[in-house]
Amino acid sequence: MKIVINCCYGGFGLSDTALEMILNRKGIEWEKKLPDHEWGFSSYTRKDNPEETLDAHDFFTWDKRNDTILVEVVEALGEDAWGSYSELKVVEIPDEVDWEIVDYDGMEHVAERHRIWR
Repeated sequence: MKIVINCCYGGFGLSDTALEMILNRKGIEWEKKLPDHEWGFSSYTRKDNPEETLDAHDFFTWDKRNDTILVEVVEALGEDAWGSYSELKVVEIPDEVDWEIVDYDGMEHVAERHRIWR
């Protein structure tokens, strides 16, 4: 199984090119609003529901990082898939592993789940 993680401090993020490619491959019709200032981010909404925001940070939560289209786009675009403050990497693990993403200040790794008591 392939999983997309962020390998630098900052956090997971996709470039506009990557997010647009993913939305197109998923058949989602979208509209883009450019940022209000130079350090802002573009925002996306569904054409059929302008109230629904399509944001990479919410769209690909930790449990969805093995989405096949996400993996394909990150592999195809390489560094061009990276959003601001991110450095994405595809990690391959055995299919039978019960996995989770562990994060420290945006830097992530994949770990096998286990039980914890406190």
